[in-house]
Amino acid sequence: MEQHDGRRARGDASRRLVLDRAVDLASVEGLDGLSIGRLAEAAEVSKSGVATLFGSKERLQLAAVDAAAERFTRVVIEPARVEPRGVRRIVALVDRWIAYSRDRVFPGGCFFAAAAAEFDAKPGPVRDALSRALDSWSGYLAASYGYAVAQGELEGDPAQFAFEATALLDAANTRSVMSGSSEPYVYARRALVARLAAAGAEPAVLERLAEVDDRVLA
Repeated sequence: MEQHDGRRARGDASRRLVLDRAVDLASVEGLDGLSIGRLAEAAEVSKSGVATLFGSKERLQLAAVDAAAERFTRVVIEPARVEPRGVRRIVALVDRWIAYSRDRVFPGGCFFAAAAAEFDAKPGPVRDALSRALDSWSGYLAASYGYAVAQGELEGDPAQFAFEATALLDAANTRSVMSGSSEPYVYARRALVARLAAAGAEPAVLERLAEVDDRVLA
């Protein structure tokens, strides 16, 4: 029994390591280009070993989406949850998202922005998985905004805010990856601070978002 558990633990560890390499690779070269052969080459493991872990290219891509979602949750959502529900959590969420893209948690920038551009017109399980991940993020932003409205901290439509915030963040990510500059994050911060201030957020609450200079931190 102990021998069996040891083999399973080693297999799980190997799968995690290969998946970490898979999501990093896909963020740069594209999720559609992620294949068992390419991953085996990049991770310096055998093709048969990768095939044993995932079985097919589609299953590998789906596993990569799940692994990317777990990494995103770990670095963006979980740290923001230390803040109370409402405007403070919204500020923490968008601040963490900017840091996630700026610091290249995925080497190619936001994994989901890149993958969505690849699969938005390609029906199938991979697009469905990406759509769920994107909906989860925008839904969480909207729910957080809804709490702020209910608590009298903000005014406005939560879904509209989530759409606008996501558009600004995605644009900042794309422009930064393309240009190699952190200037787009500065513009995104200014726009988000202005948007939240117009909706009624207290200036002191917005300091965390407003006073960061991404050009220095990059």
